[in-house]
Amino acid sequence: MEKQYSRDSLLITVSDLQKKLGSANLCIIDVRPTEDFARGHIPGASHFDLFGLSLVDTSDAPLRAFMYMIHHVLELRGVNQTKEVVFYEGNSGMRAARGVWFLEYYGHANVKMLDGGMQAWLAAGAPVTTDGTAPKTAAFKTAERREVLATADDMLRALDRKDTIILDTRSAGEHFGTTIRAARGGAIPRSIHIEWTDNLDAAGKFKSNEELKAMYDRAGVTPDKEIYSYCQGGYRAAHSYIALRLLGFAKVRNYIGSWKEWGDRTDLPLEIPQKK
Repeated sequence: MEKQYSRDSLLITVSDLQKKLGSANLCIIDVRPTEDFARGHIPGASHFDLFGLSLVDTSDAPLRAFMYMIHHVLELRGVNQTKEVVFYEGNSGMRAARGVWFLEYYGHANVKMLDGGMQAWLAAGAPVTTDGTAPKTAAFKTAERREVLATADDMLRALDRKDTIILDTRSAGEHFGTTIRAARGGAIPRSIHIEWTDNLDAAGKFKSNEELKAMYDRAGVTPDKEIYSYCQGGYRAAHSYIALRLLGFAKVRNYIGSWKEWGDRTDLPLEIPQKK
């Protein structure tokens, strides 16, 4: 059965999370840097800074090994298929989005981001602790959803299909090839550029669905197409994956190897987009 997406299925508010604190069926994961977690975090949260854990070769064997590693670390943080899992960081950021995306891939039915993150939590006067509680290791039975992940081969095939959109979520400098973060600079051919930060409002929360829809509509990113989102390493791409899911887009993939893989592989096509 196809999963149905909405703001309520992917985001949780500060007030709703506060009501659930202490529940045995809740698993909160703080994905901020270690020093931020140590200075104060949401009571009951465990820490997993997944930043820097990237995959630059999406061929079968490295992909399987990488996804197994992430799955195992999430089990060590207490994640299983029956708990509600909430990821958070400083705001509604790309680290938390990537955490949600990983559990989407593993087929978890109840995973959310704290909208506004720690910033919103503190602004509401919600409780904070410096106590560290070791999470209880869980067994997490997965049901991999390959349709939410893209490899380099998937991207290459998508280039020739009229029912796909390639979404570049990087900075303008990266998109136009002036900021080079791989062996080559530029963009995957026919990319539409919408930087991931454009998904957020001034308070660091996701913009309303009306604002998001208007922004993506203007760029020609529409729900009748399959969207392939990419960045440098699958973080910012995961954020735009979430933004499109908030709008109910049924077909969205995160290219997990992203530009670091694509830009380093000289056998793959690229373009240097021209500013309009």
